[in-house]
Amino acid sequence: MWCRLEDIAYVASGSTPDKTCFVENGIPYIKMYNLRNQKIDFAYHPQYITEEVHNGKLLRSRTEVGDLIMNIVGPPLGKLAIIPATLPQANFNQAAVLIRPYKFKKVLVPYLKAYLEEMSEINSIATRGSAGQVNISLTQSQNMRIPLPPLNEVERIINEVVKYDLLIEAVEYETIELQALIISIKNKILDLAIHGKLVPQDSNDEPALNLLKRINPDFTPCDNGHYTQLPVGWCKCLLEDIVKYEQPQAYIVNSTDYNDSYLTPVLTAGKSFIIGYTNETEGIYQNTPCIIFDDFTTDSKLVDFPFKVKSSAMKILKVTDDIEIEYVAMFMSIKRLIGDTHKRYWISEYSKLCIPIPPKEEQKRIINIVKMAFKKLDAIMENL
Repeated sequence: MWCRLEDIAYVASGSTPDKTCFVENGIPYIKMYNLRNQKIDFAYHPQYITEEVHNGKLLRSRTEVGDLIMNIVGPPLGKLAIIPATLPQANFNQAAVLIRPYKFKKVLVPYLKAYLEEMSEINSIATRGSAGQVNISLTQSQNMRIPLPPLNEVERIINEVVKYDLLIEAVEYETIELQALIISIKNKILDLAIHGKLVPQDSNDEPALNLLKRINPDFTPCDNGHYTQLPVGWCKCLLEDIVKYEQPQAYIVNSTDYNDSYLTPVLTAGKSFIIGYTNETEGIYQNTPCIIFDDFTTDSKLVDFPFKVKSSAMKILKVTDDIEIEYVAMFMSIKRLIGDTHKRYWISEYSKLCIPIPPKEEQKRIINIVKMAFKKLDAIMENL
């Protein structure tokens, strides 16, 4: 039969104490960023309050092990978590409600969590405020409609939910493992590529030394002529022998008022890469392809479209026309320097790295093979 949530459970909202009530060690205080992946992750930026406040002003919102916590301020709504045994005492802020069944807590809590996670009831009562905020009040939470089966059926439902949850977790774990394996395979392919082990050498190719001598008649290999560890026709040079850099100040975006409807991407060399789109028309870098290089982390990205940049903490790199830029980008993608994060690396260290250079025709063969392999791996990743 249908019932209201407050008919079968105590429902209370949290609250925020004064700043003076927060201490270095005390009673755990749960904030909404601690509700992660439908579990309580209190190790993520933990905060604590005094025991006096826990037993006083916040008495009505003290949690117990096995309680259900649900956020009521979003987006997103629908974050639910069960208080674990590792938090025998805790409080929580006003962006959530506590749900504690009067009886049969062990079976009703997982049942209510599964039901509310389906989101139909939550979405039906949510109200939208300014700036896209979505809310549920305490009264709305107490009045949520709950379809209540017989107790034995609740147990059977939960047993099925647990069974499928375990199956889903196993699939998710295997997916994460496969994603990590694909990344590892890509790195191995690139490693083989820059060591001459990905494609066979062709004796008809012009040696790389001749190519580098044409670029600079005074060129001297950075390995002092010791070619025993290089494939036939290969030669080592410094990155700065074939790469020139440009400071990005002229291309820094003026406003961070990004919008996906704008045309020009704003880039960073880090993992996020495209951080937004701008409608600014001045100071757009057009001389692509190029490589953007984070001067602090030594991350790099190959770019073949016009762009603006986020900050001056990068270099814009151009590779001489006689060397394939995609090959250099492969080398840089797996060669990072880790150290003092406040140090700028390109001029002092990274540009001094030795890069093994194949003959120009072999560079092209390497690039083609890598692209084909990565295309297949990316297709697998997209279908996971």
